[in-house]
Amino acid sequence: MSDIVPIKLVCLDLAGTTVGDIATVERAVAEAIATQGIVPGTGAYARAMVHVHRSRGQPEIDIFRGLFPDNEARAQAANLTFERAYEGALERSGLTPAPGVLEVLDKLRGSDIRLALLTGFSRTTLGRVLGILGWHDKIDLAISPEDAGGRGRPWPDMVLHAVLRLGIPDVRQVAVAGDSESHMLAGRRAGAALVTGILTTSGHSRERLLQGGATHILRSLDDLPELILSDDLGSARTPASAR
Repeated sequence: MSDIVPIKLVCLDLAGTTVGDIATVERAVAEAIATQGIVPGTGAYARAMVHVHRSRGQPEIDIFRGLFPDNEARAQAANLTFERAYEGALERSGLTPAPGVLEVLDKLRGSDIRLALLTGFSRTTLGRVLGILGWHDKIDLAISPEDAGGRGRPWPDMVLHAVLRLGIPDVRQVAVAGDSESHMLAGRRAGAALVTGILTTSGHSRERLLQGGATHILRSLDDLPELILSDDLGSARTPASAR
């Protein structure tokens, strides 16, 4: 008898995977670190942005702590500026869902699959994002690190929080999808059956996603429902190259 169980919960990354606003996030980061003396055109700025890219998917406060490892006050000040700058940009320009994401959400929910959005944003910023997107009828849960005891990716806590909140009986019924190594690590550590790397223009490379433990690599989020809803689940869950 096969031990393959159907997927009942999909945990999706927010910024970069379902919402294409990474440029806005990076501008807010640049504004935040500028208040701490790291300005564009300097070597310190270039090194800082490399760190930001490498840390994709982690909570923003943890990214700033990585930039200012011996100064919690500077990290907190930068994080506060980031939140204000990002939320101000949202009020001015709004948000644009990634191409095809609404169809993906509808297809998965139409197949009785629960959906959770996971983010490194604070609960306050996440609330602003959800208010602008108006996705309350398209997802079942949206989780920030604060909701999971303060630990964001690459820890598994947010995925496991979704499992508990939505009453999923088996972690093998969970799929995780995102565009960074930290998403993959969180999914594998949580025991998710499918840990799917989505190739995006601003996300990590295929190699980094596989390094993080991706079981599958997809060229587009559009391909996720086909993978999850495949009739041949055993075959679909066999690690494969990009589809």
